[in-house]
Amino acid sequence: MKARVKWVEDALFVAESGSGHAVVIDGPPEAGGRNLGARPMEMLLMGMGACSCFDVVDILKKGRHPVQDCEVAIDAERADTVPKVFTKIHLHYRVIGAGLSESAVRRAIDLSAEKYCSASIMLGKTAAISHDFEVVEA
Repeated sequence: MKARVKWVEDALFVAESGSGHAVVIDGPPEAGGRNLGARPMEMLLMGMGACSCFDVVDILKKGRHPVQDCEVAIDAERADTVPKVFTKIHLHYRVIGAGLSESAVRRAIDLSAEKYCSASIMLGKTAAISHDFEVVEA
């Protein structure tokens, strides 16, 4: 896997993935940025959320569970001193389906957290990661 990050100006960067997709990353005005893109640490959280949601949906689909939608809200805390690593991360999943069982959703989330989501397993080396969920009937 490869990526490339190019400094544009001030605190503005353009990152390009090895698959050819680009994203703007910028800092807040107080750090010299213009607030034109997500912060680098926000990108880590978004990547973790996408990785985990992907797993949950994939596991549910493979088990032929009637999943129709999945989203995860992430709340994180960082250390007060440099390096300001994540110290706590909480994920709240909202999974929608017609007749979707709580046990199937719990199992999918647990498998993602413990086995499949490389991003959350990696971030778990510095942060206490917790999760909960709600199943919404479609």
